Amino acid sequence: MRKLVTILFIFTLISSCDDGDILNVEFNFDDTFLACGELVFYQVKQNPFESLSLKIGDPAISLEDLIAIDTVTNELVYKNGLVVDIARAANQFNYRSYSGNPSSLFCNDVPPSNIQINEDLSSVAGKAYITVSLLEDDRDGIPAAFEDENLDGDFNPATNPTDRDGDGIPDYLDVDDDGDNVLTSIEIADSNEDGDNDPLTNFRDTDLDGIPDYLDPDDDNDGVPTIEEENESADQNPANDFSSPEIADYLNPNVAISVPATAYRTHLINQVFTISLRVEDVRFSTIQQDVFNMGTLTDSRLTKNKSVTPQL
Repeated sequence: MRKLVTILFIFTLISSCDDGDILNVEFNFDDTFLACGELVFYQVKQNPFESLSLKIGDPAISLEDLIAIDTVTNELVYKNGLVVDIARAANQFNYRSYSGNPSSLFCNDVPPSNIQINEDLSSVAGKAYITVSLLEDDRDGIPAAFEDENLDGDFNPATNPTDRDGDGIPDYLDVDDDGDNVLTSIEIADSNEDGDNDPLTNFRDTDLDGIPDYLDPDDDNDGVPTIEEENESADQNPANDFSSPEIADYLNPNVAISVPATAYRTHLINQVFTISLRVEDVRFSTIQQDVFNMGTLTDSRLTKNKSVTPQL
């Protein structure tokens, strides 16, 4: 167990409020909090220097566990959230006040010795409600709602999702919607025929067959699928193959050399996790407030990229 946990236990043994007075505390913390250790959520503010912290030991989880994806269902393990019983010995919810900025007291194995804890209160009851959500997107330049045919009528691309190229990746998560190994973000380049410089109102259609390039498996209509027009470098990217310096082969109807494709390119799906925390039914000995809405977690680990390579 890291030294941080030992430090937190030491903090809870310190008590300088024993006269039974009710503390007059204004809990005007920000609506975000931080995380460290295994697992400590905390908020810090200045003027005055104070902190709220929740240490979770039961169940023994890390932040990575909290945002884990089930490999079978492909859903969040904690899709229904997590309820932490603060009354259990391994869990603690604390309010503390300090003589100086306490930011460096958290997430450091050796905290500074020049910060004095003036007030240290630990709740003897309460429940912490942790909510976890996940938003995934392909960042291909087309809004997720636009990429769903909405056949189920719920306006949610994640349910009964559209998968035009049949590669097993729904269009709203597919960086290559037509499965031709050319990124959708490249194929939606605006022809600008309508003068608004917005590809979403006038998708490029190189061969003028009525199918926009990002959904057209043969962009130049030369009879050779775009995915097979990779004649210079076999790297699952027809966009960098040029027989003529002016135009890529997959857009050139005068070049129809076919090289059988061997694989789809790897897809990177952006994942953004959101964790919110609300603590209720708190019982501090000298503070009357019993509900603390700590807002959402700020942490770089909540943004990830998932790699998926469809089978050709």
